[in-house]
Amino acid sequence: MNNPHKYYREQIALHTLSLKKVKRQLAVSSTVRLLVFLAGSITLYFGYPNAQIIMASIVLGSIAFIFLVTRHSNLTYTKNKLTKLIQINQLELAVFKDDISNLDTGKEFIDPSHAYSHDIDLFGHKSFFQYANRTVTLAGKNKLASILTANSILDIEQKQDTIKNLSKLPEWRQEFSAIASLVTVSVSISVIQKWFQNYTSWVPKMMQILPFVFSGISVVMLILLFLNSITFNMFLIWLFIGLGVTGTQIKKINVLYRESNQVKDTFEQYYKLVDKIENTVFDAPFLQEKQQLVINEKEKASAILKQFASILNAFDQRNNMLFGIFANGLMLWDILQSYRIEQWIAKNQDKVMQWFEVIAFFDAYNSLGNFAFNHPDYVYPNISSENIILKAEELGHPLLSNQKRIDNDITISREQFFIITGANMAGKSTFLRTVALQIVMSNIGLPICAKSCEYRPIKLISSMRTSDSLSDEASYFFSELTQLKKIVDKLEDDEYFIILDEILKGTNSKDKAAGSRKFVEKLVAATATGIIATHDLSLCEIASDLPQVQNRFFDAQIINDELYFDYKFKDGICQNMNASFLLKKMGIV
Repeated sequence: MNNPHKYYREQIALHTLSLKKVKRQLAVSSTVRLLVFLAGSITLYFGYPNAQIIMASIVLGSIAFIFLVTRHSNLTYTKNKLTKLIQINQLELAVFKDDISNLDTGKEFIDPSHAYSHDIDLFGHKSFFQYANRTVTLAGKNKLASILTANSILDIEQKQDTIKNLSKLPEWRQEFSAIASLVTVSVSISVIQKWFQNYTSWVPKMMQILPFVFSGISVVMLILLFLNSITFNMFLIWLFIGLGVTGTQIKKINVLYRESNQVKDTFEQYYKLVDKIENTVFDAPFLQEKQQLVINEKEKASAILKQFASILNAFDQRNNMLFGIFANGLMLWDILQSYRIEQWIAKNQDKVMQWFEVIAFFDAYNSLGNFAFNHPDYVYPNISSENIILKAEELGHPLLSNQKRIDNDITISREQFFIITGANMAGKSTFLRTVALQIVMSNIGLPICAKSCEYRPIKLISSMRTSDSLSDEASYFFSELTQLKKIVDKLEDDEYFIILDEILKGTNSKDKAAGSRKFVEKLVAATATGIIATHDLSLCEIASDLPQVQNRFFDAQIINDELYFDYKFKDGICQNMNASFLLKKMGIV
């Protein structure tokens, strides 16, 4: 069994040591760059007005300086990645201390109309999403949210294999996250897809060849200038001709630049992530299947995406005024890059969205793999086709600490319904959410907080947290009825595990008791499986008439004028209620 605490501490120590070494190399690199610049300046000063010496010093100095700048950039990238890796490991240690303040809540995914996500706090502050999410791309974040809300019971064992595989690759997962985190992406994948689909080529056919011809002539002009065969004025005339040619297309170039510059960071990020996927050996079939989508026999997806990132970076050089003048004057630079962008889009746009989907898949499943790695004591449910839907030993809620959590055993068979009674604060609602979250986690392939678990896959639907809506002119009672109607309709199409918490709260006690009984009878007649929590003890009488219904309860005891809860799930009907005691204890009555 792995020790995640120890692993994260070791990684912090390792990366901190490497970071110190890289910082020393950066200091040396900065000094060398300065010396090369000074040497070039001195050569130019003493070489003036000798054109050969000036040209040679500019060319050689530029080559040396570009090499040093590239090396310095690579060292800076390494430094930033090591810093990010340290932060990733520090974050995991903070989460173990219940500090999730730096994690995304996923509040934008809160949907009260969803079958279960709002009821079980899947999204929002202190939600399961906030606790588990480690995605680093917007597409990955959306993918993870869709996995959690899909309510799919297909291929659970394959999903388990996928998560197990990634949980055993912590270094790979952290490298993936660190690489993605170093690039800030502000444009969604859907925007890129729309740009590709709506893009219309505009570079004239003549302009597709002209930059290469023009560049060749410019090289000849430079050689002639170096040999003093032409005057500098003649060279300047040629430069202005090039700028004039570029100027004829400047409006279209500016539009293309604005659009391409928005997606530049995305491709800079994604080609590196695809490269990580391509060069890793995976055991799980799902991971191998996704990996094959980015591995082409002729050319890997990472190389194709890197090519586009390089084109966009080259296009971005136009912002350097000095470079822009000479590059456009001598090579028709902007026209050349526009043509290269059009060629790439025409050739690869159909494949790009598939590659992006692969990135989102790995990003989302990395979060699930990380969750499994952080909980080596959790168990993967044994998927069964037996009549028992759920048989779990020491089942607990994963968001509660080991010190606070009280685990319970539960066995519930297909077409069986539990009515749970209990005093206020005795643990009914927490238990309902524990069971519901166990079903969601099991269906997506995660290990669950239990000692052992046998599970027959089933979809989930609930009605636990209903609210009225002034904007929709819907009362609380009507909103609840709407949700109950959805449950009944769903049962006509598929098999669901139903979780209900104190239904029909928006009506009087007598009406509520009668309505609740009729609704439970309706569910039992529809061969449904599930749990309903209630304070209405009269509802428990239905167990005498329907063998599918069984009574369970959570107890509360008053000892020496103090209220005690054991939070244990028991057979039978609760006899001890505490509302009157609490009103008196708190001085309300």
